[in-house]
Amino acid sequence: MSKYVSKIFVTVDVLVINKITNEILLIKRLNEPFKDCWALPGGFVDEGEDLEQAARRELFEETNIETSEMTQIGAFGKPNRDPRGHMISVAYKTNLIDNQIVKAKDDAKEVKWFSMNDLPELAFDHLDIINSNL
Repeated sequence: MSKYVSKIFVTVDVLVINKITNEILLIKRLNEPFKDCWALPGGFVDEGEDLEQAARRELFEETNIETSEMTQIGAFGKPNRDPRGHMISVAYKTNLIDNQIVKAKDDAKEVKWFSMNDLPELAFDHLDIINSNL
């Protein structure tokens, strides 16, 4: 009897909103796929890791933001959303907490706030994630 091994991976994405300025925080990707494109902070869930903890970890690793308030906003799993393979992303939303120093870290080349009314072209299906929550 052969053992089935799934080829589907789980990722997390985080929508960070500054409610005062009505802006969304995006990262410029350091690596392929979509190198130098803007995207939501996020990444792969580690084996044995809780989804929300993965979202918090990725957010901190890429933007230096720590948050205690995080809400799951949906799952996104169209088979071709990521050129690396079949990825299912569980998306979260959080609001910026005052006095946080936002800076690019890990595999983020740059971080920048964008008006919700003037977003750049985004990697993956991140515009769908944002639009599903506005």
